[in-house]
Order: sequence, then structure tokens, then C-alpha cells
Amino acid sequence: MKKDTHKQAMKEKENKKEPYSKVAERQQEKKMVNKIVLSIITILFLLLVVLGVVGYHYVTTSLEPLNASSKEEIQVEIPSGASSADISRILEKDKVIKSASVFSFYIKLNNETDFQAGYYLFSPSMTLDEIIHSLQEGGSPVAFDGTKILVQEGVTVEQIADSIEKSTDFTAAEFLKIVQDPKFLADLQTKYPELLSNAMDAKDTRYVLEGYLFPATYDFTEEMSLKEVVENMVKKTDEVMQEYYTAIQEKHLTVHEVMTLASLIEREGNTYEDRTKIASVFFNRLEAEMPLQSDISVLYALNKHKEVVTYKDLEVDSPYNLYKNTGYGPGPFDSPSQDSIKAVLNPAETNYLYFLADTKTGKVYFSRTYTEHQELIDEYITE
Repeated sequence: MKKDTHKQAMKEKENKKEPYSKVAERQQEKKMVNKIVLSIITILFLLLVVLGVVGYHYVTTSLEPLNASSKEEIQVEIPSGASSADISRILEKDKVIKSASVFSFYIKLNNETDFQAGYYLFSPSMTLDEIIHSLQEGGSPVAFDGTKILVQEGVTVEQIADSIEKSTDFTAAEFLKIVQDPKFLADLQTKYPELLSNAMDAKDTRYVLEGYLFPATYDFTEEMSLKEVVENMVKKTDEVMQEYYTAIQEKHLTVHEVMTLASLIEREGNTYEDRTKIASVFFNRLEAEMPLQSDISVLYALNKHKEVVTYKDLEVDSPYNLYKNTGYGPGPFDSPSQDSIKAVLNPAETNYLYFLADTKTGKVYFSRTYTEHQELIDEYITE
């Protein structure tokens, strides 16, 4: 009996020690957890500090020239319709800037707009403001790599002249002098009578060869004369038009009329389907003896680039102003592509008299009446 009592006392003693042991163990675990949490917080804090420093350094260096000492010139193409984000990615890809995201944010922060398509010569030594200013001034419609010249669709004789001056030893004035040389023009007409006879007979043209310098890539060597450069462009136009001379006669049109409408369509529509519909609008208006009312004609009459054509602009006194004058006008307004030429010869069958291009989306809306047209303007243009 005494032995049992002693065992029970020992067991009770052990039971009294157990709670103390568990408390100590929990306290030890708590200390360990606190240490781990503190370590994690410290590591996270240090990571945030490091990321902040790295991020700050990345942003500040991205706002500076990529290479301030660089003398390299990089030719960059900004396509028509490119957004600011698209332009930023192109500049980063071509190694003109360090960060597309920083450049894009900088543009938005400073509310910079009105960037223009074309070919540009940028240097990694340029500041972001210099790059932005250049993009707003406008690039060249012609690319040059030392052996080839690329003439883009929709460019004018004067734009080609400016690009020739930037890319070669010839000046714009020399180019314009050649394309207006009566003897040279007469020689070209003799060589390409089907192409140029109508153009030579046209009245009040600014440049006889406007619209006849085909958009394409041309070989260029230092030995070539300006006359050879120009003739190669005219020759290319004649080669393309060989396919269409018969159709032009069958439709009782002249080459000059086709090239004129094609030059307007080139700048008014982006897709071939839209261009065929725009061609139908122009033919419907011509048949109804209505003015074509193309903003492209007004801009050519003003001889300047503008984002928005005003009511005052529509009053410009020029035979090229197809708001004030009916018919085709003196002649082409730029160099049209083959697609635009085909659209003139294959217009869609519609009774549309109006069209409206949404410059934000590139979509073209067509209407039969002025009321419908005005409703589209209120919906897509008026803010």
C-alpha cells in the first residue's frame, strides 16, 4: 500500500512538471518564429530598397541619351498609323533609346502628340526631347541605304526632292529643276507617249511629273545623274501601266484622270476594298457634276501638312482645290500605288456620294445623303 502511494506521488510530481516544459517549448518556438519573421521582413525591406535603387537608376538612365558620345546614325522607319507605344518599341528595337516603356511614359507625361510617319536618321546620342521634336517635324518618305532609294506610296514630287537632298549629294532645288525642264520632259514624252501625253497637255499643273514617279525601290549609284534617277521612276510607272492602258481606253478615261483619282484614293483609304468604294464615290460625284471635295486636294493647294483642314482652308484659291472646283483638277496630287490605280479601274458599284474616314481607327464610313453623312460626322468626328 505504501509502495502504491509512493508511485502515485511520483506521477503527480511529473505531471506538475509537464506544463512548465510545454510553456518553455512554446516560448522557444515563438522566439524562433519572431526571428524568422524579422529576417523575412528585413530581407523584403532590403529587396525593396535594392529594387527602388535599381528602378530609379534604370528610369533616370533611360531618360538620358542611350550613348551620349555616339556618332552613329540609325535609319528608322515609322509606319503610317503607328501609335506612341508602337513608336517607342521601334526606337528601342533599333537601339535609339534604352526603354520603350519609359519613353512612352515620358510622351504621355508631357502630352506630346502629332508624330508623323516616314524614315528618320536618329543617333543614340540624341535626347528624348530631340527625338520627339524630330518625330513631330516629320521624316523622309524615301529610305536610303547608299545603294537604293525607296519612294513610298502617296508622296509628292517635293517630298521626293527633299529626300533626295537628304540622302545624296544632289539638292532638292536641282531635282525640282530637272522635273520642270521642258526639254527633258519632251524627251520623256517621246519615250513614254502613252503615259505622259495627257500630262504634258494638262493646264495649271504644279509639276507635270506629279503622280508619275512610281513608288518603288530604285538602284542608285554615285555615277547616276539626276535625269537617270527621274527617268527610272517614270519608266517604272510606264511598266506598271502597260497592264492598264487598254482598260483605260475602254472606260473612256485618260491616263491623267486615272492617275489623278488614284492619287486622291491613295491618301483617303487604307484597304483595297475601301479604295474601290471611294472610287465609286468620286465617279458618282463626277457624274452628278458635284465637286469631289477631297481634303487631300486642299492640302495640296495649300502646299503644307496639316492634321485638320479648317473651313478657311477650304476657300484657298487654287485650281487644285476640289471643294471650289468641279472635275478632276489639274492633275495628280501624289504618287499612287498600283492598288489605288486598280481601284479606279474597278470601282465598287454603289450609290454613295459621301465618305468619312475615322483617323483614330482608320475605318471609312460611306453614306448616300448629306444627312447621313452629317450624322456620321457627329458620331465619329465631333467630340
